[in-house]
Amino acid sequence: MGLWLVNADTLAAGRFVVSPLAEATAALMALSAGSAVHPGERAWLDAHLAPFRARVAADPPAERLCEVAFGRSWIADFLTPCPSGEAGLTFDQEVRRVAETPPERARADAEVAYGRPLPPDLRGVDLGAVATELLSWVWKSAVLPDWDARRRVLEADVIARMGELSRGGWAAALDNLRPGMRWLGDGRLQINTHDYPPREVVGAQLLFVPVTPRSGWVSWDLPHRYAIVYPCAGALADVAAGPALPGAIGRLLGDARASVLLLLDTPKSTTQLVALTGQGLGSVGGHLKVLREAGLVGRRRVGRSVLYFRTEAGDTLLAAPPHD
Repeated sequence: MGLWLVNADTLAAGRFVVSPLAEATAALMALSAGSAVHPGERAWLDAHLAPFRARVAADPPAERLCEVAFGRSWIADFLTPCPSGEAGLTFDQEVRRVAETPPERARADAEVAYGRPLPPDLRGVDLGAVATELLSWVWKSAVLPDWDARRRVLEADVIARMGELSRGGWAAALDNLRPGMRWLGDGRLQINTHDYPPREVVGAQLLFVPVTPRSGWVSWDLPHRYAIVYPCAGALADVAAGPALPGAIGRLLGDARASVLLLLDTPKSTTQLVALTGQGLGSVGGHLKVLREAGLVGRRRVGRSVLYFRTEAGDTLLAAPPHD
């Protein structure tokens, strides 16, 4: 199995960060595979797959890059540079790392992922430049239009993971973060089930990076920084389209307040609700106050967090059948 040996100091300093480049790369992988894992991703794929295929068909090096760079157990390293951990970086700032990859290194990385020598038509190509143009197209065409919604999903996932961390420690936060990943104890973090030699991660920055497509990978900037990119728990379509309000509940409570009630199928903090709804902190707090006074929502303290949950009365209200 792939093991990282992580000491207590490195783990304690670990951070969750959002990366526009990682989101665009995950979207490129989903488009290249042409398959969806959940209904929300299917709707997005249906909207963008045909334009993507037309784009790569008109650019043979890009089409061939997608064929060789995403191996079954390895992704070409130059496509997945380790995030810097610096907050607020834009896609254009991050993708420069891909653009600046020396051509010989990019071809070597692609060959590792491909598992055999590159096809002759790629041996003289600047794959870093090809990848930068393709990633920029994916970002502008398929990610940027709903980036605000994606970011809310990603930020809500980070908040939820931090809640798990405060309640159950790193074992609770890391177990099943991505397929095959488990905290084994004694400083051993199982990254995947592949048969790779253990890697010592000591005295380095450890980053955890959520993406909305159902994909993930690990990357590093030796010896200073390591990153684990993982599929977040939320679905893009759930936020992009907004919660589906049953019956006349939206008219009864108002759409904004009803959306808050609907999202409380599992306990959530005020900060999570702000991230998921896109509403302001004051608005969400006001909705929660009214819903609590009506007996539809309760709250409880977990560690330093206050979580809100739907009461039995709230469940009954949402489950009530419509009347003519």
